[in-house]
Amino acid sequence: MSESRWIPLESNPDVFNSWAATAGLVASQAYFEDIYGLDPDLLGMVSGGVKAVTLLFPCSGTIAAKRKEEDEKIAAQGQYSIDPTIFWMKQTIVNACGTMGLLHALINSNVTFAPESPLARFIDECKDKTPLERVKILEETSLFERIHTSAATSGQTTVPKDLDTYLHFTCFVKAPDATARETETQARKWRVIELDGARNGPIDRGECTNLLQDVAKIVKERYIKESKSVNFSMMALCSGKD
Repeated sequence: MSESRWIPLESNPDVFNSWAATAGLVASQAYFEDIYGLDPDLLGMVSGGVKAVTLLFPCSGTIAAKRKEEDEKIAAQGQYSIDPTIFWMKQTIVNACGTMGLLHALINSNVTFAPESPLARFIDECKDKTPLERVKILEETSLFERIHTSAATSGQTTVPKDLDTYLHFTCFVKAPDATARETETQARKWRVIELDGARNGPIDRGECTNLLQDVAKIVKERYIKESKSVNFSMMALCSGKD
């Protein structure tokens, strides 16, 4: 039996917004836009109310090696507690990382989906399911593959004949501090959580005071610093205009 292989998604707000709208995001709730750079002036151009950040990066060389090392360290030593309300699912479909990034960004961002839409039904079906059970639902829901394919073929670049790619999407969201919740701390604190279906689970990236600025620092230190590639692209999921 051959593995399922989708067309890679382009890191393009039009592509992501088309996917989100087709899947059921209420348009007035949120939208994706480009992040043109990580210096303060360029970050300042991003609209307010950032709910999530997606990153397309070259998953190779030092970056790939350090991801593996970190997974092994977390497996052996654990990490800061992750809030149990975070939605994460394992990626088993080749080149589905764009859809995984979209699902992780949207489902963890407190936005509204149209009743009976693909996203609304998917979330309902995934309740009380494990990360692997969730992706099995994704694999068996052909509608999501059609949405993905439609979005992938609507981008500005031609769909490659060779679908193998070393570029990969990950996503960053904010979540309540699980430790503060457990100790019933009155002051609500937040954490930056990285959600990548190719990893072993959600990863805590530290305290969150400003999601966009915090993620910019993380990307500089953990990704851009470790690669000579220029193949990085970021988008922000911003609050809607209504």
